[in-house]
Amino acid sequence: MISLIVGLSLSFIAIGVLYYLNNQLTKRLERNNKALLALHKEFTQYQVDESRIKEKDTARMEIRHDNIAKSIKKNEQLIDVVNKRIPNEVKKCIKHIELSR
Repeated sequence: MISLIVGLSLSFIAIGVLYYLNNQLTKRLERNNKALLALHKEFTQYQVDESRIKEKDTARMEIRHDNIAKSIKKNEQLIDVVNKRIPNEVKKCIKHIELSR
């Protein structure tokens, strides 16, 4: 009879310890899940921010390249105008030189 009482007491103690350990593991898992969800959210926000920064940099570079291309085109047009005017200017200078002789 005493061994039965001792056995039942140890069984209740074992069940209590197992319940306590299960509770502790459940709490730890919940904390870990919250931490992982927070990390996932933070990492996703980081990816979104990096994507925005990359898009802004790309847009800025495209605008810069467009401005450079416009500047080059403008300079080429100016050079063409100057190249067309040079022969006439040279002729005028030669006429003045010839007339002054």
